[in-house]
Amino acid sequence: MIKKERLFTPGPTALLPQAQAAMAAMTMHHRTAEFKAVFSGTLKRLQAFLGTKNEVIILASSGTGAMESSVVNLTSPGDRVLVLSAGKFGERWEKLAKAYGCSVDLVTLPYGESFTAKHIEGRLTGANAPKVVFLQASETSTGVQHDVQGIARAARAAKSDILIVVDAITGIGTQTIDIDGWDLDIVLGGSQKAVMMAPGLAFLSVSARAWAAMETSKNPRYYFNLRAERKSQAAGETAFTPAVGLIAALNAALEYIEANGGNAGLVANAEALSAATRAGCAALGLKGFGSGQPSGSVSAIAMPDGLDSGTVVKALRQQFGSVIANGQGEMKGKMIRVAHLGYYDFVEMFSLIAQLEVVLVQLGKLDAGKLGTGVRAVQQYFLAAQTKQTAKA
Repeated sequence: MIKKERLFTPGPTALLPQAQAAMAAMTMHHRTAEFKAVFSGTLKRLQAFLGTKNEVIILASSGTGAMESSVVNLTSPGDRVLVLSAGKFGERWEKLAKAYGCSVDLVTLPYGESFTAKHIEGRLTGANAPKVVFLQASETSTGVQHDVQGIARAARAAKSDILIVVDAITGIGTQTIDIDGWDLDIVLGGSQKAVMMAPGLAFLSVSARAWAAMETSKNPRYYFNLRAERKSQAAGETAFTPAVGLIAALNAALEYIEANGGNAGLVANAEALSAATRAGCAALGLKGFGSGQPSGSVSAIAMPDGLDSGTVVKALRQQFGSVIANGQGEMKGKMIRVAHLGYYDFVEMFSLIAQLEVVLVQLGKLDAGKLGTGVRAVQQYFLAAQTKQTAKA
């Protein structure tokens, strides 16, 4: 039988055909007027997509490169920073900060829980208060999102000049992030997530407060020198050779997103697919992982007792060509993760839940008489959502 491989992983995600075509067609040299026009237009589109007046920088790197650039450009060895960690990517902030000599005040939560303003109470005052707060918008490893707005408001109230840095690599396009309204200093993202294109680009919105902090920070930097990139990108160029094809792909993806409701439309789509997936899994007796606020970027579903999630991941790929993600680190074998960020729709959710039902029956974790139960729940969610949308119109 023919099987088409379909990605349901939280990065890389499913690719937008228009972005693929633009990437393949891009042949111009990066030091030409033609490319400068494309690059400058892409920066403007990206700034509008992010909904910010802050300057936006594009880097040829993974999202982790943007994380590292945030650390090296804002801090000096010995600076005290606050890191909120409740998953594998929160742990990455800790490792990066320590790698560059920062003194880390670490706040942790069990995997699957969400941070709120209460978790930073009393940590941003005094003579030795942290200079920077590093956090995630969405913790992809556990399928939860954090209260960025509440945390930012509490942080700014406690220390007006605190720098707030948000890893929104999977938060952008899957949850509301008001960069200017919440007074966030750096918000970073990556190309292989909600913007529906291949890995290789990272981007950051940078506040005036963050630019000022870079004037006195002492950590070494070369490739990730944001001030050098700022100067070059203001002129329509990059400090180093850009990923030309990926820039063209990003421009095409942003154009598509603009025509389909913009960032808000992406968020609404991801949140609806996430909620529908949780409803379908609940109908099958499957629970979400942890007790935190569910993320629109990815659904993390705990497996029944005695079932290794790797078995489910393998069966879905071998039988149907559907690629979902296992848990990471100590969560491997305990959960499956299904992505909703970017180029996904309800047809895919209907299909994936149906596939999951078949696999669970084969593994002895679902009675064959209950086939269709999860799909029905997704269909009912869809119908209810359509009714609400019609009523609003």
